[in-house]
Amino acid sequence: MTASQASPTSGQEDWRLFRGDGDARHVDFPEPPPWRRFTPADGTPRPRPYLIGPDESEVVNAALLLRRPLLVTGHPGTGKSSLAHAVAHELTLGRVLTWPVNSRSTLRDALYGYDAIGRLRESNLRREAAGADGAGEDPDIGSYVRLGPLGTALVPSERPRVLLVDELDKGDVDLPNDLLTVFEEGEFEIPELARLPDDRARVDVLTADPQVRAPVTRGRVRCSEFPVVVITSNGEREFPPAFLRRCVRLDLAEPDEQRLRDIVAAHLGDAALDGVDDLLHAFLGRRAPGELATDQLLNAVFLRKGGLDLPPGALLDAVLHRLGGVV
Repeated sequence: MTASQASPTSGQEDWRLFRGDGDARHVDFPEPPPWRRFTPADGTPRPRPYLIGPDESEVVNAALLLRRPLLVTGHPGTGKSSLAHAVAHELTLGRVLTWPVNSRSTLRDALYGYDAIGRLRESNLRREAAGADGAGEDPDIGSYVRLGPLGTALVPSERPRVLLVDELDKGDVDLPNDLLTVFEEGEFEIPELARLPDDRARVDVLTADPQVRAPVTRGRVRCSEFPVVVITSNGEREFPPAFLRRCVRLDLAEPDEQRLRDIVAAHLGDAALDGVDDLLHAFLGRRAPGELATDQLLNAVFLRKGGLDLPPGALLDAVLHRLGGVV
């Protein structure tokens, strides 16, 4: 089957937006894949199809009932990060708070930030504006304190928030131990606010949620419901025993052929399964010697569904490329 035969309205000339011939032209972009459609401006989370086996879902429920962080491990592309969004969607817990960890991440960054320089600059500007007639009023400190994703997750609320700590194994070796006290106590202190006088004990600070403030009294943030914490790891290094003891661990295995078919149908519809056996078998064959992510298969099926044939060659190699080893 050629691309032009795949669909009467989706031939090769229809899907090829860029031709590489140097001629400028106006083209209408087609709809993107469902997993590349981003959250609307109003912040409403988009439903994300997510399939998980009964054994794995029981582990998730154990973490929810125990109010413990869920440590999710597995190869890239097995759906570790997507699990947090699936939990938030199914339990209607709102927007997921995300903390992407890297080698420079610190606990303080995740809890809160204080823009002391910005506040000092604003104070100087107000004093200059007041001139000799007055000292000028100090700017509201709450406008210069912003809770990070972990700090926002610990703000008291009727229902728990979902916090995704993405790729914790990329952080500093001491970062897991730094998290222990916060996870055990469910609270932390902001010293800059704790030092304020009694008449300014309550301060409304910025949060990781756009345009949302949270009241902080005497500099202390303490959760009323422990957040749903999903921590992902690619297994680049082991975590300390004390940290592992406080987590519920879930290892996501690579999906088998039937699960892959179910995932394709959930994202692209049952009709997308017609005529993609060759792509599925190519994916499974390449996954054995090297790591492949499930979304790579979804990309290939989406292109096929749009009318693009993917015979063995450079294009299929580009879509189903290995994630590990030398490129």
